Amino acid sequence: MPNTRVEFPGSQGATLAARLDTPDARPRAWALFAHCFTCSKDTKAAAFIARALAESGFGVMRFDFTGLGGSGGDFANTNFSSNVDDLVAAADWLRANHGEAALLIGHSLGGAAVLAAADRIAEARAVATIGAPFEPAHVTKQFGEDLKIIAEQGRATVQLADRPFTISRAFLDDLAGQAQAERIRQLKRPLMVLHAPQDKVVDVGNARAIFEAAVHPKSFVSLDGADHLLNREVDARFAAGVIAAWAARYLPAQETGSDEAADEWVRVEETGTGAFTVRVRAGRHQWLADEPAAVGGADAGPSPYDLLAAALGACTAMTLRIYAKQKQWSLGQVRVALKHAKIHAADCEHCETQSGKIDRIEREIAFEGALDEAQRQRLLEIADKCPVHRTLHGEVDIVTRAVGAGADAAP
Repeated sequence: MPNTRVEFPGSQGATLAARLDTPDARPRAWALFAHCFTCSKDTKAAAFIARALAESGFGVMRFDFTGLGGSGGDFANTNFSSNVDDLVAAADWLRANHGEAALLIGHSLGGAAVLAAADRIAEARAVATIGAPFEPAHVTKQFGEDLKIIAEQGRATVQLADRPFTISRAFLDDLAGQAQAERIRQLKRPLMVLHAPQDKVVDVGNARAIFEAAVHPKSFVSLDGADHLLNREVDARFAAGVIAAWAARYLPAQETGSDEAADEWVRVEETGTGAFTVRVRAGRHQWLADEPAAVGGADAGPSPYDLLAAALGACTAMTLRIYAKQKQWSLGQVRVALKHAKIHAADCEHCETQSGKIDRIEREIAFEGALDEAQRQRLLEIADKCPVHRTLHGEVDIVTRAVGAGADAAP
């Protein structure tokens, strides 16, 4: 997926470094990501989440606050308020050059920052925090005995993640002066709070405080088993997937060109993010497919055989619904469970093939509603008549050709 390095002027005049992670098609919406305290835009959490959101169709801007990562300026002259100002500057640049920041996401202290910046970014429609402290001053717990030195001498060099950072008394005063509880109450935007119960840096009680201070609509998601920095890709991708699905409810309707909506081709392309991960597009819809980790994949999406089973299951449920509606039967919810396997042909009593292995799809159908036994039996017969079922049992002509520069390609 495209990953572009950009620069923009920060709140203190320094040039700030940023990355834009974008899908191959036009982004359905833009998200602005704020990293954790003294971290950078290139931390594992930032990179994993941005990439996963891009795979879900979002454009993501992640940047380094003043004095951190690849950004210019002196960290010693910054504070929480200047970080909030940097966020607003990033939103201004994004709006002017690519699109409005409809979704704000903040990790750790970055989460506190997006909560503080939201009322200054009018286009922001939803806010998500990950492992965020309720009060910005929570970060001072990392300073230990240096707090006393800062109070007495005005500043001190603090070791954080094996790196030295100069912290001033003005920095502490700025943290203490943040009216964060009131900001959360006045957010006036949907809020999702994500937090790991085992977080040892910012305990989960902070998530409870944020959630209780906020007004609806608000949601809480437990990142069970994750660490504070979301170092494991599976945890970061889970967080991104939940955020993407949740935020879609609050975003403007996705604009889709008529050509894309009418596209009759299902398109599959490698994402480059895993050994087997591919992106599937069908008209205006897109999703990921992958292989399980057990066979070398990243398990970023359903496997090809999962998709095949899903196609049969969806077709089955739809066909049964159409039939029951025509018959005016009291059919409640239909549930279809499917499982694909390879079996020895000799184990299939009604198969023509008697040697080697064949594919078997087991299909179990649960019907709800006031149906008699004859109606249930008839529905089982109708299930075998769904179009995908007939396709799998029928003769299929698959035409394969190479396309590329100078060749006849799919439109």
